Amino acid sequence: MEKILFKYIDFPEQYRIDTYIKNGGYRGLPKALEELSPVQIIETVKKSGLRGRGGAGFPTGLKWGFVPKDSQKPKFLLCNADEGEPGTFKDRSLIENNPHQLIEGMIIASYAIGAHKAFIYIRGEFAFGAKRLSEAIGECYKNGYLGKNILGSGFDLDLDVYRGAGAYVCGEETSLMESIEGERANPRLKPPFPASVGLYKNPTVINNVETLSNISHIVLNGGEWFANIGMPKSTGTKIFSLSGHVNKPGNYELPMGITVRELIFEHGGGIKDDRKLKAVIPGGVSTPILTPASLDVKMDFESLYEAGSLLGSGATIVMDETSCIVKAAYRISKFFEHESCGKCVPCREGTRWIRLILERIENGKGREEDIELLRDICTNIIAKTVCPLGDAAAVPIMSSIEKFRDEYEYHIKNKKCMVDLGTRFV
Repeated sequence: MEKILFKYIDFPEQYRIDTYIKNGGYRGLPKALEELSPVQIIETVKKSGLRGRGGAGFPTGLKWGFVPKDSQKPKFLLCNADEGEPGTFKDRSLIENNPHQLIEGMIIASYAIGAHKAFIYIRGEFAFGAKRLSEAIGECYKNGYLGKNILGSGFDLDLDVYRGAGAYVCGEETSLMESIEGERANPRLKPPFPASVGLYKNPTVINNVETLSNISHIVLNGGEWFANIGMPKSTGTKIFSLSGHVNKPGNYELPMGITVRELIFEHGGGIKDDRKLKAVIPGGVSTPILTPASLDVKMDFESLYEAGSLLGSGATIVMDETSCIVKAAYRISKFFEHESCGKCVPCREGTRWIRLILERIENGKGREEDIELLRDICTNIIAKTVCPLGDAAAVPIMSSIEKFRDEYEYHIKNKKCMVDLGTRFV
């Protein structure tokens, strides 16, 4: 199948506006401004079935439709480019290699929801990506794609890049807004939802980089075109960030609904050194782990949910038979403990206790009751925090125990790992 977002990803100087236009860019924008009303654009996006590519998978057109049309308050569009999920590196590639694709999508989206101010909130570590975006935005102002009276349509839009400081929690939409407002990036309680009370208490839409990059293609080709790609309820293509013990790690844009097996063995070239597959994390480290029994599960929102996991960001992490699941869980726990903002007691205290217990087990000092203690702590975190970070920290640990309890038991009983790779103490 022909790629959509990655069609020109390796084309020389695709990041420049002249090259982008030469390769068919900025054709969806004139169509949107001259031929379609904001309502028609929203309906087109709804018809496409496009769902958020940042992890939650919420229908994009439906989200846009929640913005009050009769509100006299200013409206905002925010692009979430705070790509912090371990294993995910797709948005960074889109930003660095084809920034105008994102910008064109943002202009159309802003027009659709009635926003005249937009921000790209980019992760602090992505200095090169921020530079590319700033340069691309400058080209847009110079060529009449941003600013006053865009392409003579009467529509105005200003777009700025806002650099974060590297906090994972800023990938959560309300924390992101708090950060832009100059506050500590703690999540807000919902409701009210951003569509009605968002940035500076005004109506706001927040979408992911990959999501917004699809918009110009959908407007140009029609909602039905996009809906006919992939699966009935998971339409279009998806960029899968494949990493771990595979021969060909990288980003792969493929139709929704390919199987785990296809992704790993056809596109990823199989397991390194001809070893056996042990486990797969399909959507970033915050999603439940899968075993080889799930190789034929389709990579879409519904299929992975039915299999007991989540598509998440599409970051697929492959672990071979030499991997220690307990150590992997420990490393994951360290990340989430560090990234917890501390606002919620279950997350603030729970992530620390998870890390301490896993550290104890990994260092050969585990106790028989530690496994159930871990499960109990996770149960008291899941669905009990303001934002999803708590769930993200607890769900993979619960999943690792459910799927690989024997490894935990072996660690505790024998004071070492089942996988004999020398000293594993950390």
